[in-house]
Amino acid sequence: MYNDWEDLKRDCLECQRCKLCETRNNVVFGVGNKNAEILFIGEGPGENEDLQGEPFVGKGGILLDKMLKAVDLDRNKNIYIANIVKCRPPKNRDPLQDEQDACIGWLENQISLIKPKIIVCLGRIAAMKLIKPDIKITKEHGTFFEKNGVIMMPTLHPAALLRNPSSKPGAFEDFLKLRDKIKEVCDRTY
Repeated sequence: MYNDWEDLKRDCLECQRCKLCETRNNVVFGVGNKNAEILFIGEGPGENEDLQGEPFVGKGGILLDKMLKAVDLDRNKNIYIANIVKCRPPKNRDPLQDEQDACIGWLENQISLIKPKIIVCLGRIAAMKLIKPDIKITKEHGTFFEKNGVIMMPTLHPAALLRNPSSKPGAFEDFLKLRDKIKEVCDRTY
């Protein structure tokens, strides 16, 4: 385990633990406030993220930023955003189990250093990895779970909302529940 954020980031940016390193343009380490009480976690970088080296910067990221703004959250101020895997899977496929297993240590170390009070899992892959392997994201989104003293909530992935706009109201309800939970358990976010 790393105790220093810069050492962790430096080594992560040089990672070659799985085959995803062979096709990446950039390692997408994460972005935001390293002292945030709220940590958002997606599954992995897409094409835009791989090119820019930052999570959620494509169309899904634009939607995520709008939803964050609606509940007074901002990726540059009061949250941190990371992913299960730090390199883009080819053709934006789901990260394979061995890729997730090779990469999860980076995220676990980020969690250890950030010490978030709330983790929001963006999509099925992140929720399965962090909350429970049999999660039903379409039924359990917006539900709060507690693991190891951290409150966790799955919500629908922004890319899924773009593919299925009729799910947007339900996902927005999740963000309203999140805002209420933040007010209840966080000291520094708002």
